Amino acid sequence: MPTPQKPAIAAMVLAAGRGNRMRPLTDHTPKPLLPVHGKPLMLWPMEALQAGGFRRVVVNTAWLGEQIAEQLGAWAAEHPQAELVFSHEEEDFGYALETAGGIARALPSLGEVFWVLAGDVYAPDFLFSQDSVARFTASAALAHLWLVPNPDHNPGGDFGLNAKGLALNEAPERFTYSTIGLFRRALFEAPWCDILPGNPQGTAAPLAPLLRAAIAEGLVSAELHTGRWTDVGTPERLRELG
Repeated sequence: MPTPQKPAIAAMVLAAGRGNRMRPLTDHTPKPLLPVHGKPLMLWPMEALQAGGFRRVVVNTAWLGEQIAEQLGAWAAEHPQAELVFSHEEEDFGYALETAGGIARALPSLGEVFWVLAGDVYAPDFLFSQDSVARFTASAALAHLWLVPNPDHNPGGDFGLNAKGLALNEAPERFTYSTIGLFRRALFEAPWCDILPGNPQGTAAPLAPLLRAAIAEGLVSAELHTGRWTDVGTPERLRELG
């Protein structure tokens, strides 16, 4: 009998935010499409995903989502190996669903294990590796987070990290969540998440409470990413990238 193929691992690129701190640049351009070194910001991780062999990408949109669909459609036409899926939250509900709500909405297009990353973070050294997926899949964790040294705008950090590679809610030293992680579908289902499968009702919900609940049970692993990383949240940070 032929060996069954492993299911393709999808990635969700979060691109639904309004980008208020980036105004006026985002009044007419969604933040993930702002150029960094001649390329729309969100294309840096999307091309890195393709290089790592992760072809299926789910993108959620809200503010000026038609621009994202148009530009990514043109990009996908030049990358026929890419499989692009959209979750248009503004069209469906009239508002963005926040991170957990957006992921729950997109679950039918994601598998049991998937990447999640923000479309407005610049991390050109990050490698989306099959080995990382294999290690996570073999573990009991509900999520695996990449943490970074704290930037000036988040000096207190978000999560700690113990010697066993588990994320901590409280620790003497905390790091910043890079917004890059691997997740299991189960984190967005009962008992962790009370949003209905596929989020048909359009519940907007943040991710942090789900993560903190799972961390408290020892079910979130983490590691440090020491490469270049910028949360491109303000015009000043965008200018600093050159």
